[in-house]
Amino acid sequence: MEQSGILVLHKPRGYTSHDCVMKIRRIFQTKKVGHTGTLDPDVNGVLPICIGKGTKVVEYMSGYEKEYNAELTIGYSTTTEDRSGDILESQAVTETWTKKEMETVLDEFVGHIVQVPPMYSAVKVNGKRLYAYAREGKVIERPKRHVQIKRLQLISDVEHKNNQVLFRFNVLCSKGTYVRTLAVDIGKRLGYPAHMSDLVRIGAGPYKLEDSFTFEQLESLKEKGSLHTVLQPFETAINHFPKVVVATEVEPLIKNGAVIPFDHKWSRFSVYNEAGECLAIYKEHPEKEGKYKPEKMFWIGGQPLQ
Repeated sequence: MEQSGILVLHKPRGYTSHDCVMKIRRIFQTKKVGHTGTLDPDVNGVLPICIGKGTKVVEYMSGYEKEYNAELTIGYSTTTEDRSGDILESQAVTETWTKKEMETVLDEFVGHIVQVPPMYSAVKVNGKRLYAYAREGKVIERPKRHVQIKRLQLISDVEHKNNQVLFRFNVLCSKGTYVRTLAVDIGKRLGYPAHMSDLVRIGAGPYKLEDSFTFEQLESLKEKGSLHTVLQPFETAINHFPKVVVATEVEPLIKNGAVIPFDHKWSRFSVYNEAGECLAIYKEHPEKEGKYKPEKMFWIGGQPLQ
């Protein structure tokens, strides 16, 4: 039987998300592999990968909040807002800040903020990726986006050396947040050019770095015939939805995609049988008040999808 579930990959630096998908296809010997959002090549850390039946829930995973540990360097900015770009502006840092002072500045960025996406990003403007404009040497007006910084904490000393200031911070943020832009904006608040000099994603929704596996670990487990042990159930990807357990007599209706009433006011929820198996995701029927229809089926005709 084809292996299915969610792999929490520890993506190495130097790999694109697409590179990771291609490598996972080879390791697991299946074409049914999908990632849940890109992670820049210069960034390492958590990249959830859906395999087999797990690909059915990819669309529900893109909105996860993310958690990162990052390093901010104050003293010069770059074209890409991270360490991979060319130096854009340089200024010796003559001020010193204590940890308490820096924590106070970071607190100002917690909550709902507005960001302007960097030119070197995959955001589309007039049907064209911003990085394509950037490679042509163009700087165009970019749409502002509203994001949420749920937590922003200093996790190191504030180090002053070589006319620069460096420190690390932890951030928990909403989908669509650019941590490198956050780093640049913190620098602007302090009055200096800055960039994000390091970034590690340590969490994506329910998936954490301590639960992740490297390519080397996967290859080793494959040799031992234990590759299946790394996969988390696909249901872990939709645990944020309300959960309904149906009686045995209702189960065949769900498995066959019936439109049925529920005594709930949720717009979307997951449906389980009494054995604990996830059968489907249901949503409000747009034309039949009080009734719900399947949005995503995990069983059809009494058989689990593969």
